Formats: sequence, structure tokens, C-alpha cells
Amino acid sequence: MKKKIIVIGAGVIGATSALALQRDGHEVLLIDRDAPCSGASFGNAGGIVNGSCVPTAMPGILKNVMGMIGQPLSPLSIRPAYLHKISPWLMRFIWQSRLSTVQQNAIYLQSLSHDAVASWKKLTANTPLSCLLRDTGWLKVYESDNAFNNTRNALNLHDQVGSAYEILSAGQIKDLEPNLAPIFKHGFYQKDSISVTDPEKLVLGLVDLFTKNGGSYKQFPVSEITTNEHSVTLKGSSGYLTADKVVLAAGAWSKSLAKQLGDIVPLDTERGYHLMFPESTGSLLKRPVLNGENSFVLAPMNKGMRMTSQVEFAGLIAKPNYSRVRSLIPCAKRMLPKIDTHEESVWMGCRPSLPDSLPVIGFSQQSNHVLYAFGHQHLGMTLGATTAYIVSDLLGNREANISIFPYQATRF
Repeated sequence: MKKKIIVIGAGVIGATSALALQRDGHEVLLIDRDAPCSGASFGNAGGIVNGSCVPTAMPGILKNVMGMIGQPLSPLSIRPAYLHKISPWLMRFIWQSRLSTVQQNAIYLQSLSHDAVASWKKLTANTPLSCLLRDTGWLKVYESDNAFNNTRNALNLHDQVGSAYEILSAGQIKDLEPNLAPIFKHGFYQKDSISVTDPEKLVLGLVDLFTKNGGSYKQFPVSEITTNEHSVTLKGSSGYLTADKVVLAAGAWSKSLAKQLGDIVPLDTERGYHLMFPESTGSLLKRPVLNGENSFVLAPMNKGMRMTSQVEFAGLIAKPNYSRVRSLIPCAKRMLPKIDTHEESVWMGCRPSLPDSLPVIGFSQQSNHVLYAFGHQHLGMTLGATTAYIVSDLLGNREANISIFPYQATRF
């Protein structure tokens, strides 16, 4: 039956969900505290990686984290003023690094991601957005034997869950990416993955398709959410909105609203950074390439080369610290000698992250009129279309193609 549905959040998860629900015949209003694609979706590396299955919390992570803190080129930093706030999250995160838990989380991640590419191609089929998706694969490269050997646990997880990959030699890396410096001895390649040439254009295009087909968008910061037997009411600074169903897809801003519905979710934000190099550099690589030594990605895009890196724990409101991502520019030059490292722009965004690396997907404890779809961490772009189809199935009273039990808020 046709329902009046409000989707909170106009990032990639909210935009894909709004479009899928609209195509399912519902009357949909998409809202956000800011303009569409103004959060984490704007700044990602554009990878849509089939079979993503490696959680961030891996065996030995405590030792790795302790070694990273304080290093000038470390991919991880924690603002001292935020340490006391993030400590409970970090304890849960370390608990998730037990081998048995890691293996289970890998299975749950692979279940969500194994059809990521097909879901995106289905969602964008016969639309102008399909040209923003390229069949490129996803490549990681390593200079040293030691750095590559440290991926053994991750490779074992891929083997255990059946995620396809290839191990490449130096010569095979050169064949794929001739402009990379000849310093990389090992490669990890997921051939059946794709990439997005302009993440912002893709998300804004989804919203544009949605509105042109009769959907509505409204800037409406939600401060309160209440439910009754039949509907949901949202309170904001400009008044109230009411719907039959609500999808909470507000990313890093979802935690407080879920709490109002009785769900205490240990969501925090991994602040991520990117830096854009000139448009002329975008042709130097054919696909996103992750540097395994320094944990940053060079991603070719329509507007230039994007360098994405850094995980910073500092909360939602602290000012950005761009010095760390800028400190990686010499590493980018070493990796790709022909690159023009003039800074065109720099950005920081807040990834919604949970200790087990799994998103929250499922109905709230208080009411089946509110459906959660947030916390996708580093896989928001990868899982955008997959999540949208799960959302439309659940609100269409159909069984989703995978069990959502592992992703519900009650797991905490």
C-alpha cells in the first residue's frame, strides 16, 4: 500500500532510499539539516567494492593503534580533548577485534556487499547517472614485504567468506597502472568492483531524479522524533512534519534521534579528510589506488585527483586540522611522480562509525514506523544501493533478500 514516508538525511544512503521508495509507489519527502550531499558522501574515494568484508577492528588492532598515535604520518589521530569521550567506543572497538567476532563480522559485511555493483547498476539503469560508474576494479599496492604480509588476516577473511581477489606482482601492477612509481612489489586487486567519477554529482543526481519524478526535498533539521500507533512526528525549528513511516539515514547525526526512540547506539564519527589535485591529474590513474604503506587513496575523478586519508576522532563540531592530510603530499608524489600536487581544495567530513564496522539497518525498538539505515562507516558509497533496496523491501512489507538480524540496533 502507498505510504507517506519521510527520509531523514540526504547523503548517499538517504538519496538512494528515497529514490527506491518512490519507485515502489510511495509518497516520499527527503529532508536534511543541510543541503543534499553536504556530509561524508561528498568526500569519499568513490569506490563501490564487491565483497568488502574486512572490519576495521582486526586482531592486533590495539597494538597497531598504540603504534599509530603520535606518528606524523599516522592514518589515525585522536584529539586529546576528545579522548575521554571516545574511550568507551574504543573499548567496544577493541572487544570487536577478537578473532571469532572478526570472522562473524566479515560474514555480515560480505552478505551486504557481495551484490553492491549489481545493485548500483540496477538503481542507475536507463538514467544519466549510469555514466558516472566505471568498471575499474579496486587496487591496493604495497612497497614492502612486511606491509603486504601484515594483510594476511584480511586475505584469510576474503578466502573464508568467498570474496574474489587477485594477488598481483610488480609487473602486473605496472600493466594496470603504468604511471605508478616502480616501487610497489605486491598488489591486491578486486576486479569486479567499480568506481564513481564524481560522488557529489552522483548523489545530487539521485536527488534530482527523485524530485523530477514527483518527490520533494526540504531543508529541515530534526530536533525531536515521536511516534504513536499510526504515525511519526518530527519536530524542527520551522515546525512539525508527520508521516506514516520515517527512515532515519542521518549518518553521524543519527545517534541522538535513535536515543529518543529507546535505542542506545554506540555511534561516533571518524572524521575523514581529502585533498583535490588539479583536473589535469585525473587521467594519471585508471582506478582508485590505495597505498598500503601510508593508508591513503589516490582516486581519479572528473574534477582531478582526490587524495583521501585520515581517521580522526574529535567529534562533530571541532574545527578541521588539514595539516595531517597535507603532510601526505610527498607520499603522493613518491607514489605517482607525474602528479601536480597543487592543492585545488581540501575537505573534512564525518563518517558514521560503529565499533563492529556494521551499519544499523532495522526498525526501532519503540515503533515499526521508524526504520534505521545509518552507520555505514567507510562503505556508504559501496552499500548505498543495496541498503536502499533493503529499506524499500522492509517498508513494502516484503522480506529483504538478506536477514537484517545482524544489523539491528538491538545488537548493542
